[in-house]
Amino acid sequence: MATWCLLGGLLKRIKYGKISNDVFSAINRLQTSEHKLFLRKLNIWSFYINSARMLYTSNVYLGHKSPKGKISKKDPLKTNKSIKLGRAYIHEQMTIAEVARALNKPIDHVYEVLMLIPDTESYDHDDSVLPRDILVSVVKKSGMIPEFISNKVEKEEESGDFVKQAPPDPSVLVKRPPVVTIMGHVDHGKTTLLDKLRNSNIVDQEFGGITQHIGAFKVIMPSGESICFLDTPGHAAFSAMRERGAHLTDIVVLVVAADDGVMQQTLESIHYAQDAGVPIIVAINKIDKNNADVARTKQMLLEHEIQLEEFGGDVQVVPISALKGTNLMELQEAIVTQAELMNLKGDPVGLVEGRVVEARIDEKRGRLVTAVIQRGTLKRGDYLIAGTAWGKVRAMFDEFGDPVQAAPPSTPVEILGFREIPSAGDELLQVKTESELKSVIAWRQEQEKKRKQIEDYTVIAEKREEHLKDYRTALQARREKGIHKERRKGPRPKEIVTDIDDVHYSMVLKGDVDGSVEAILDTLDTYHSKKCHLDIIHYGVGAVTESDVEMAAIFNGDLFAFNVMVPVKVAELAKSKKVVIKKHNIIYRLFDDLISSINKKLPKIEEHVVTGEAKVLQVFQVTLPNKTKANIAGCRCTNGVISKKLGIKVLRNDEIVYTGKMVSLKHFKEEVDSIKKEQECGIGIDDPKFAFEPQDVITTYEIKLVDQEVDWQPGF
Repeated sequence: MATWCLLGGLLKRIKYGKISNDVFSAINRLQTSEHKLFLRKLNIWSFYINSARMLYTSNVYLGHKSPKGKISKKDPLKTNKSIKLGRAYIHEQMTIAEVARALNKPIDHVYEVLMLIPDTESYDHDDSVLPRDILVSVVKKSGMIPEFISNKVEKEEESGDFVKQAPPDPSVLVKRPPVVTIMGHVDHGKTTLLDKLRNSNIVDQEFGGITQHIGAFKVIMPSGESICFLDTPGHAAFSAMRERGAHLTDIVVLVVAADDGVMQQTLESIHYAQDAGVPIIVAINKIDKNNADVARTKQMLLEHEIQLEEFGGDVQVVPISALKGTNLMELQEAIVTQAELMNLKGDPVGLVEGRVVEARIDEKRGRLVTAVIQRGTLKRGDYLIAGTAWGKVRAMFDEFGDPVQAAPPSTPVEILGFREIPSAGDELLQVKTESELKSVIAWRQEQEKKRKQIEDYTVIAEKREEHLKDYRTALQARREKGIHKERRKGPRPKEIVTDIDDVHYSMVLKGDVDGSVEAILDTLDTYHSKKCHLDIIHYGVGAVTESDVEMAAIFNGDLFAFNVMVPVKVAELAKSKKVVIKKHNIIYRLFDDLISSINKKLPKIEEHVVTGEAKVLQVFQVTLPNKTKANIAGCRCTNGVISKKLGIKVLRNDEIVYTGKMVSLKHFKEEVDSIKKEQECGIGIDDPKFAFEPQDVITTYEIKLVDQEVDWQPGF
């Protein structure tokens, strides 16, 4: 009690600044048993007392008498400096050594602090793990702010994708037919060759005489052996299909026309085959034509590093005529020989693996997926996954539409039962159960979502960086001009009215198969014209639906239907919604129509059409009725007709130095409306101060509105 009274007295004396060193000595001599408990507190109080003594005894806080007897008051001492405590980043289950590193202090410091914390005697070695409350106390007593962070190491996300089966046991492998892809330039006879090989007539079914789909066929040879053929388009728009065909095949048959030789898509096919590491067999077609030159074609192949057998290489060459069936047996034998050398074998008993060749929507049967089986034997009831699409095999068909009960390796087959349309080129895998299949699909969809988010973020970051770069450039330009802040000019944003919006052309695309839609989209990716923005609102596979029409109507766009049907009800809805449906079955005509439609969207531009030219021979100065002087150009018309009603331009050294109107046109002393070629005249303009010079050229022009054309070509 006496101690509390002592403290109260001290505080009272502190208030009036009456404190002396004797008081502090008395505090330090308090060693009696009843005061020992307060000694530590008193020592702390002594620090505050010393501080207070300095503050309360200064003139700044107590004030002092001025010479006139008035107490002058001063404002308290102000400072902008504040105490900033450091942060210590700690986490659960930290050892004493780790705490020392986090505090950036020696380990002895941590031990000294622990001596001030009760019940810490057991933490006596560097690897001792400190509890959370003791961790916080150590950091605070060290004069720092504790901040907890996670100490969990993020584990790599476990893949939920389907794990392919291990390579097959060599004991189960059996001989399989080769998969052969027919490749080459457009109109070199690839489809005609396949027609002859399988006694069909596909050419007559193709629009425009060109192949626009990738097809898979099985050909039975007279010897009983079979070959799986893939027919790829040769048109420039279908490069993705040709590349896909090169990676699906065992052998590439390169068809080269003897009258054309090596062309652009021929070279492209060679590169795709070489990149895929697939052997090539060259079929020089159209040898029955009068202008066929087989020797020249072989020489062109050699120039592009195709080492032919007759020149010491390993590439077989077979001159053929697909139209007349010449040497087709020799071509088949060359394929069989190449397959024997490759010793092609497959596993007919494992889980099914394959590749999607094409996908389409049939009006009667629904979604049909054309695939080539590479491993296992596909049967009805099997669960399949391709990309993010899946299905259960309900039925299978060959290229003629006949049912197939089982599809062993190297068999092309159409599969019915997919819930969604997979993309051409997707890997086809068999999954044992539906639950496992749905789990894999969910994982793949999540990965696809993350991939798109990353792509979107990348695009946004690029746009932001581009905007920031433009801003910095503009800011630097303003600073160089001495302008530190750009004032807004013109009306406020809410009052701004744009007379002409950017030109947009919107379209909806529907195609018969996934490969055709892919080819069209790949070509549209090359569109980068600034005259008109091209917006692809929606695209898909299958017939045109009412939702497609509704979407096109919302965006005021056109609907392109490539080789698909348009139901009557959909056509009527499109007519009522004023949506134009453009139906095409030849790809290059679709792009011709698209370019024409975009051109119609572009506004007309003004074009100056020169109607006459005159050369200035001499310059006269005349006085006008208002007593002002004006320059008159004495000229001779050198071309066309000079008309007073039209605008004029004055050219000096091929540069325009004046543009305006004509106010006077005289032939001798008579005012006339026009001057013909080789006639002399005097020309006065609406700017009397403009000084003509001899040898200037004066042209008259009229303004015409002409159509614009978009600066883009698909490249074929």
